[in-house]
Formats: sequence, C-alpha cells, structure tokens
Amino acid sequence: MDAPPVDPMVGRLLDGRYSVDSFIAHGGMASVYLATDTRLERRVAVKVLHAHLAGDHETLARFQREARAAARLSHPDVVAVYDQGTDGDRPFLVMEFVPGANLRAVLRDRGLLTPGETLAVMDHVLAALAAAHRAGLVHRDIKPENVLLTADGRVKVADFGLARAVAGSTVTTTGSVLFGTAAYLAPEQFEHGTADERSDVYSAGVLMFELLTGRTPFEGDSAYAVLHQHASQNVPAPSTRTPGIPPQLDALVTWATARDPAQRPTDANELHDSLVDVRDKLSLHAAVPGLPVTATAPLAATTPPPTPTNALTQAVAAGSVADAAPPQGPTRHRGQRSASGPRFGRRGWIVAGLVGLLIVAAGVLGWYFALGRYTHAPALLGETRPAADAALKRAGLHAKWLKPVYSDQYAQNQVAVESPGPGDRVGHGGTVSLRLSLGPAHIPSVSGDTVAAATAALRAVGVTVSSEDHVYNETLKSGLVIKTDKPVGQEVQAGSSVILFVSKGPKPVAVPDDLDGQSVAAATAELSSLGFLVDSDQQRYSNTVAKGDVIASVPGGGVERHQGDIIKLVVSEGPEYVDVPNVEGESLVDAINALKAAGFKVDDEQFAPGGPQQVFRETPLGKQKVGTTIEIDYY
Repeated sequence: MDAPPVDPMVGRLLDGRYSVDSFIAHGGMASVYLATDTRLERRVAVKVLHAHLAGDHETLARFQREARAAARLSHPDVVAVYDQGTDGDRPFLVMEFVPGANLRAVLRDRGLLTPGETLAVMDHVLAALAAAHRAGLVHRDIKPENVLLTADGRVKVADFGLARAVAGSTVTTTGSVLFGTAAYLAPEQFEHGTADERSDVYSAGVLMFELLTGRTPFEGDSAYAVLHQHASQNVPAPSTRTPGIPPQLDALVTWATARDPAQRPTDANELHDSLVDVRDKLSLHAAVPGLPVTATAPLAATTPPPTPTNALTQAVAAGSVADAAPPQGPTRHRGQRSASGPRFGRRGWIVAGLVGLLIVAAGVLGWYFALGRYTHAPALLGETRPAADAALKRAGLHAKWLKPVYSDQYAQNQVAVESPGPGDRVGHGGTVSLRLSLGPAHIPSVSGDTVAAATAALRAVGVTVSSEDHVYNETLKSGLVIKTDKPVGQEVQAGSSVILFVSKGPKPVAVPDDLDGQSVAAATAELSSLGFLVDSDQQRYSNTVAKGDVIASVPGGGVERHQGDIIKLVVSEGPEYVDVPNVEGESLVDAINALKAAGFKVDDEQFAPGGPQQVFRETPLGKQKVGTTIEIDYY
C-alpha cells in the first residue's frame, strides 16, 4: 500500500525562524500549519499562500491586507497576527495558535445552542467586532467558520482577510464569485457593493439566528438565490423556527437583520450593549459551549435543575402544591387508641405543619422567581430626560442613555426609544436603555464633499443614497458632490433616499480654429472668453506671418480642452535677417553649400565655359532676409 504524500511544507524552517510541524487545514487562498517559533519557543499557526496564487497581485494584496488589518486590532477575542514574511516566493502570516474547533463544527455536532449559550458566544463575537469598528475596520465575512472556540471557553474571531477600512469599503467580485458567504451577507453588500459597520451587524444577526435555530434564515439552490431572499425578504424571528425563544432575543435578531441599514444598530458596540442588557435582564448567563461532543439531541439547559430526591423537595423546587402531599399516619377508627398513643398524633401534626410551611415557602419562592422579582418598565416615550430619570428612580430602576436618534414622532429632547418597552417586565434594580430624539431629520448640505463623505453625512440622519448622477460643473472639480435631489434643510423621514449629483468637472470646450494670423491680443481675448488660460511666450520667425501675429496654437483648432486649461500661442517675430556669407573666390560647390546652410537660395551663372568653376562675383551682400535668393557668377 502506497504511503500518503508528504506535504512539502512540513519540516521546513520559514524565514530561518518558524519550524513547520504539521498540517492543519486548507483554505481557498492558503494552507494553515502548526509551527514552532524557535526564537520565542511558542506554538504558532502559520498561514502560507498557495503557490499558484503567489504571483497573483490581487490575491497577494488581500493576503497582505489581512496582516495589516489584524495587526491594527489588539483584543482578547480577536486572533492575533504576530508576523508576516516571505520564504522564497511563498508569502506567509504567523498567527496566534488557537487549539479547538470552529463554531461550524460545534453546530454540526450539537445542532443548535440554548439561548444562554448563544448569548455567551455572541458576547465575544460582538466585542471583537466592536473593537474592529472602533479601529475603523469592517470584517465583511462573519460566519461560524470564522469563530473559534477552545476547550476552556475562549472565543476568537478569525480571518480578517476581507477586512477593509470603513470609508469606501466595497465588495469584491471575481467573475461570478462573491467574496463573503452568501448566507450571511447584508443586502447592500451585493446590491450596491458597499459595506460598513452595519453590514457586520447584519451578518452577526444571521449568525445569532443560526445559533438559536440550527439553520440560516434563507436557503436556496445557488448563492444568488439566497442573496435574492436577503434582498427581498425580512429575516424571520428565531422563535418561528424554534419555539420557546424569549421575545427579547427575537427582537435583537430582527433589529440586527433589518434590510434597511438605517434601521439596524449603528455598529457592533451598540448591538453588544443591547445584548448584554437582554442577557442580564433575562438572567441567561451561561458558559461558552466547549469542543464538539457526540450529541443526539439539541443542547440541554446550561445549568440543569437539581434532580428532586422526593415529592417534598420536588414541590419546593417547582413551587407547586399539587406535586406533594403531607405524609399520612396510620389509620385509626373513632374510639380506637393508637399503639403509639397521643405522642404519635402530636408528631404527625408537627410534620404536617412543617410540610405546610415548606409548601407555602415554595409557593412564595416560585412566585418571586416567576413574577415577584420583576417590575414593569414605566411609559417614558415622549418624556424629557429629567422626567424619565425621575420616573425610573421611583420605579427602582436605572437609565442607560444611548446615542440620540432622529425621530419623526417625537420632538427634540423627548425620549424616542425605550428598551424594554413600556409595560415590559424588568428585574428590580434593572436598567432601561433610552434614546433621546433629535427631532425630524433634515437634508444636510453636502456640496463640495466627496461621495464617501456625503454618503456618511446623509447616513447619519437616516438617509441613504439611491444613485449618483454625474454631470458637468464649472466650479467643482470632478468627483465632488454638487447637491442632492432634495433641497438642503428639507425634513425627511428615516429610511428616505436621495440622488447625489456628482461633478464631472467643467464641460470640454473646442479650441477655436481661426486663431492663425490673428493678433496676439485678439486671439487671447477669444480664448479667455471661452474660459481658457493663455501662454503667448513662445515666438518664432516667419516670412509669411507679420510680426506680432499668431502662427499657430497648441493644441490646434478643434481639439477639446476644459475651462482653466492653458492654450499656448506661437507668435511671429517676423522675417529673420542674417549676414550673407562672402563666397567670392570659393569654388562653386563650396559657395552654394555655404549659402544654403545660411538659409538662402542660390542663382548661379557661369561665364567663360571651361574655367575652374570659381566664384568671382556675389550679390546682394550684408544682412538679408532668410530665404532671399543670392546671385553668384563663376567662370
């Protein structure tokens, strides 16, 4: 039987430092190996770019971008990148080695997670994304394969290979391949080719849906069938797939996965804050699920209730009177004395009394844990901040003030968002998250901004850019925004869209074709009236164009240029006069060559045929206009 092929990377010493010990996994762009950093004596993971991609500039740029992006992050929930280098022609990254499995393996083995475990995992994922967003990066590829779990309960977000700076971040396509996984992509990533922090929030919401239900919200025969569903359908509440999920988790998922980015949390930090609030209020604290184990059913609760040892303890644990009854003594008839006498009767009554007290205590505890430890959030929508603080204080609750939002319903400085909502249950001493209204949104002035800056300014007031119209403009250079299709200051509802009018620069103008022969002053005036600048410093002798008139323009007539461009005029100095060379006594050949070299024409006439061909007379002499005919006589 043939031995399996040996990976040529195993056993190599990369860059004289990293000893490759064993193969871990293959990816679409690179292979990952377990290695030893011989200098620091620690285990590391080394990602080596595939040989056939090492010469591809786009792939190499993505590979290098992963190192730069991850190097900008320093967070316990992000896989650290230690080093980057090239061994021969093979680029590689040196990363933190995270022993364990990815979240996909856990889901494959266990089906789904409990709400508590889901919140425990998402707590770390959102914390990692929040760190990236604070650093100005979007991950763009959040999915279970990029979330690593260790046996000791750590969570690490990996693969920042698609990470880009927030400003101008776009989705890259190659043929029919869309980088990023279709099941988790936000609609704007494939509809408009853009991604920002809210795109990561959408993907995190889809991931949370999958953890709670065991499936992604949309499935199809092809990636584009799934993408179409993301664009045309709302992500359903997880409880429609898995009954029993608390409505607060439904609300978190549907908020994060709103199709309109303006309706989502602004970034992972905001979603993380809300997730922590929900976890604390529902007391859904749980450990991160460990490595996959063989499982034949969905996960049980993170902390299973203790097994009752008898009917009485079961009644106390459940808070139910029906589950237990007082112990019964021996039956005796009227007039019959018990063998134990009155002592047994007193003991029975004592036991019965204790059982009754325990049942009452169980009922009280059951009521407390089911209802008594909760109060209801007061109705605060429309209140001012001082009034809301006072109402919460009276209710024994605390306020958490988040970033204000634009609101069409509530006036400026009134409470516009309350979570939990009015009347919802909240634990005594708990926290209610509130947002004040900024009032209705108005179209800001974006004239002179770049498209990216204008889009961000509009997004801040809840307005999206539906399209761009590029037109000529005489005052703004190409690429700058002229205006929107809605006037500055107009009140708009959140979720509205506008068209951006973007400058293509001044409209091209044809250079006049009648400049030749005009005076410099006339030609300059005509060019200036068309918005051109004029340079008339270049001069040239001309026997045909009068001194001071235009010989030609550069560029020539009919060529299109933009206003503000420089048109050069070649101006005549008139004819050129030079001294006629004295060629008397020279041979005929030398005389003709000398006169032509000086720019003159020659008319020669021979006298006394048969002579030595020597010039004996030349006319005219002195300074003559270049091109003049010089007569020479020779014999």
